[in-house]
Amino acid sequence: MKILVPVKRVPDPTQKAKIKDGHIDLTGASWIVNTFDEYAVETALRLLENGEANARTAGSEIVVVTIGPEDAAKELRTTLAMGADRAIHVVAKDDELDSLVVVKVLAGIIAAEKPDVVILGKQAVDGDANQVGQMLAGKLGWPQATFAASIEVKGSAYVVGREVDGGVEYKQVPTPAVITVDLRIVASHAVQNGVTPASFAYGGEGARLPSLKGIMAAKKKPMVTAKLADYGAEPVPVIKEVGVTLPPPRAAGQIVADIPTLVKKLAEEAKVI
Repeated sequence: MKILVPVKRVPDPTQKAKIKDGHIDLTGASWIVNTFDEYAVETALRLLENGEANARTAGSEIVVVTIGPEDAAKELRTTLAMGADRAIHVVAKDDELDSLVVVKVLAGIIAAEKPDVVILGKQAVDGDANQVGQMLAGKLGWPQATFAASIEVKGSAYVVGREVDGGVEYKQVPTPAVITVDLRIVASHAVQNGVTPASFAYGGEGARLPSLKGIMAAKKKPMVTAKLADYGAEPVPVIKEVGVTLPPPRAAGQIVADIPTLVKKLAEEAKVI
């Protein structure tokens, strides 16, 4: 089985946002793998291994892809150190990209790679657009399951559990398919591949950390560099950032003596009732 995992580098969200000339100032920013995409890599690894025996399934392959500047190769190497087998880096400037450009490139890569399934994070934590997975499935004409909190292999199909307002919704999708993952996909028993014993529990609350052995091995794993034009895409995004502003500071809270006073203030001052 071959799994393709698109990943994006994003500014570390723990950093304080700085605004300059109406745009986010990323000068000196630290970059990391988008958390949801990191979880997608972890999901792919769990689908293709016997977790109890710590062994990969023979003949399986995980291909990671990123579209971004030259220094985004560092984040790709991180995913290779986690256990992915090879990488494709489509070099492009951030301001040359939007969801449509990304989807066009991924569709071209998928046509060449012919993966059995594409697994990616439900959204990137910088833009929070939540578009690429759905648009990609639509362009490919593939079935999709979004916001996966659990995945179970059923023959040549996947049963995906999605948390919804009323509980958990289950969808069965045949391969090839596009699956986007949510935070709970890294829970101890969230991925059941039929190889790892169902009783086995993965530890931790997130994706695995690259080991020293994995980091050294990642340096030798193949990484192909390409351009947007190689996949029929042009650096002409249709969505453009007009401006960014910080939210206004919140006013200080008030302590009221009783409920009637609270209701009066909500009605007359806040005007929310």
